[in-house]
Amino acid sequence: MRDSIVIIPTYNEIENIEAIIRAVFSQEKDFNILVVDDNSPDLTALKVKALQKEFPERLFLEVRQGKSGLGTAYIHGFKWCLKHAYQYVFEMDADFSHNPSDLVHLYNACANNGADLSIGSRYVKGVNVVNWPMNRVLMSYMASKYVRVITGMKIHDTTAGFVCYKREVLETINLDKIKFVGYAFQIEMKFKAYIKKFKIEEVPVIFTDRTKGESKLSSGIISEAIFGVISMKLKSIFKRQ
Repeated sequence: MRDSIVIIPTYNEIENIEAIIRAVFSQEKDFNILVVDDNSPDLTALKVKALQKEFPERLFLEVRQGKSGLGTAYIHGFKWCLKHAYQYVFEMDADFSHNPSDLVHLYNACANNGADLSIGSRYVKGVNVVNWPMNRVLMSYMASKYVRVITGMKIHDTTAGFVCYKREVLETINLDKIKFVGYAFQIEMKFKAYIKKFKIEEVPVIFTDRTKGESKLSSGIISEAIFGVISMKLKSIFKRQ
């Protein structure tokens, strides 16, 4: 059985899903894929089902009843992967903003370099973002700086969504207690791993904005991150006391 699986959450990704699946499967290392689809109106799930006939032992699909947020999609996927005994569980977007060829670098950080959690980092070596307008680059970069200051985490890209978790990390974190569902979900998961003293390694990657489909980022998601981080940090302080 393959030891690694890539979770790809989808909502209306019909333009990208087949290409990203084939790109992951074309890597030298074998990865399985779990697509967690939120009942996409554009029938993304039907495309995945068709591809399952070609990749019956590598491609899996979970369809949820409605759009419930990125965080809950990943939690659903994490639980599925733990149940099916995978040792390395990856988060990756469907839109090619994360390069599938970087999966092996995240894997090596955990499997060979001793990391418990590896992050595909846009900011660990400068700013490696392609096709974003400057205001969005600044917003993302400053958000990561803000989170780093508030939480004390020594992570340059705290909001990154390209991640590899060792199984032990997901088993240790109480997934049912994860509060955030949007942008802040990525921050909360890293913070939980940080306070439990797991080893975190940032792997430099180049992030390329999507060329097909629509971004899911909204002002509400950003607000959750800004105000949620303070709440998360305060709760951790009071819990220790």
